[in-house]
Amino acid sequence: MAQTLISAADAMSRLGDADTVFLDGSWTFPGGPQDGAEGCIPGSRPFDIDQVRDTANPLPHMLPDAETFTRHVRAMGINADSRLVIYDRFGLFSAARVWWMFKAMGHDQTQVLDGGLPAWVAAGGTIADSHDTSQQVGDFVACFKPERVIDRVGVEAAIRDGSAQILDSRGKARFTARVPEPRQGMRSGHMPGARNLPFTRLIGAGGRLAPDPALFESAGLDPHRPVITTCGSGVTACILSLALDCLGRQSAVYDGSWSEWGSRPDTEIETGRAPS
Repeated sequence: MAQTLISAADAMSRLGDADTVFLDGSWTFPGGPQDGAEGCIPGSRPFDIDQVRDTANPLPHMLPDAETFTRHVRAMGINADSRLVIYDRFGLFSAARVWWMFKAMGHDQTQVLDGGLPAWVAAGGTIADSHDTSQQVGDFVACFKPERVIDRVGVEAAIRDGSAQILDSRGKARFTARVPEPRQGMRSGHMPGARNLPFTRLIGAGGRLAPDPALFESAGLDPHRPVITTCGSGVTACILSLALDCLGRQSAVYDGSWSEWGSRPDTEIETGRAPS
């Protein structure tokens, strides 16, 4: 857990280190979190998941190929040996997505600031009005790790052969189709056999991650079988993967998530409760 997360106090001790880069991965959408701390960590650099994406794919903020990711990240001044501290202004939301992107691209020196910018402020950290965009081009090189991501075809195969468990981070009402999807034109429900663990249950006091193994057990997850995480558009699924990583379990994120599955006429959908 200490390798995946970093406390505000420890992060403050690294502010100004030549090999440490702070990345602001703040992102939201209509209906998503809106209230958060103002400003940014001094010297931090912005990372926009709507910019660092596969532009050929119509789905939202899909993971780009290694070459495209390398180009974007080098432009941020990030090097192959950079130690990354990723945060967002809400506590813990989109920072997990940025963490996962770097993990999927083979950069293991990557940590999430536990509690995000609000925890930084609460610990007495200084705040800047703007990000640092003056850095020189870095020498980062992505090394894609296919085990960190899965596509629709892979998910369909896992459903057929039972090779992996699917864990959905959306709220229960969306999972069970009691409310319509917020994105127009999408069917409601969940993937066959999927389990449900709303990501909000993993967020504790002060927006800090609370990766309790009992929560995963209560969702019906077998600790000995592989896990695929999913959500609405591949953002909060990464919070589940972050928590699993803290517990020593690597998972694969279904990048297209419900944005892809729910918008297709040929994917099988279930409603109601998850299987017990």
